[in-house]
Amino acid sequence: MSESVLTSARYGKDFVRVFRVVRDGEFHQVVEYNVKVLLEGDIETSYTVADNSVVVATDSTETHHMTYHIVKNITYYLAKTSPHILSPERFALHLGTYIVSKYAHIHRAFVTLEKLRWSRIALSANDHPHPHSFVRDGNDKQIIEVESSGSAFYGYIQDEFTTLPEVDDRVLSTSVDLTYTFAPLSLSSPTDDKKLDFTVPESFALGSVWDAVNVATRARNATLDIFALDASASVQATLFKMGQRVIAENSGVDSVTYKLPNKHYIPVNMGYIGVDNTTPLTTIVFFFLTSLGRFTCDRNRDSIVATSDLKNLMTRYGRF
Repeated sequence: MSESVLTSARYGKDFVRVFRVVRDGEFHQVVEYNVKVLLEGDIETSYTVADNSVVVATDSTETHHMTYHIVKNITYYLAKTSPHILSPERFALHLGTYIVSKYAHIHRAFVTLEKLRWSRIALSANDHPHPHSFVRDGNDKQIIEVESSGSAFYGYIQDEFTTLPEVDDRVLSTSVDLTYTFAPLSLSSPTDDKKLDFTVPESFALGSVWDAVNVATRARNATLDIFALDASASVQATLFKMGQRVIAENSGVDSVTYKLPNKHYIPVNMGYIGVDNTTPLTTIVFFFLTSLGRFTCDRNRDSIVATSDLKNLMTRYGRF
């Protein structure tokens, strides 16, 4: 048998579901995450010679299955004790820092948090938010947008394969998938014996990872504002402007990726009954075409990478 070499190794736990209630008298806050933690370090012998002593566990009799439980239990413990639980970015940094500080042979921790959106219930009698009642209203992973005017598409290549007519006014519909990456930062290992301390700087730059809550608000506002106000020449031109604004308003954001599939609403041809529903500005009835072109753009402070692919998506809501 030819000799083989282990080139990389990473293990951990995925789909750790955490729901936390933060109580301040009668006023409560809730947060829910799906957490994934993957670890790298001096662990190759657990693969190559079945040496479990390098696995994150209390002794060499523990198995990988037990390792997953330890990672899960650490996640639950910090969810209970961390003062940063309401901020996904800060909690992820706290969790990763704790693991690599506690286990010296673990050199890198990759922590991914998916935040599930909960909103406070507004009472119908007075529209006041209830102090401890909430409704789950989606993951806020996608923004679905429809603009009924102010969008055009013309001036593109015309040849024997072109069937799409040019239009100077059309429905622009898309779902927005936005990802942004913060600039790298240095974190010191906790100095307490249990490695639980994690301190957020008292002062930090606006738009940095420590300002993540406001970054998310500014990014969402930039996306919706430009979608509504831009005289869109194309989806790709609009998403590029979105990325420009997110970077301009947040000094700590290194790169921005937008994915905007073109969700086509096609005018219904009513010529068979003598009704014009295909001329721009007279078109008010549409059908939805599910085979969609997708436009993506990676925008950072130094370069631009744009790609496109095809994907089928469904509309969840729209603004007309």
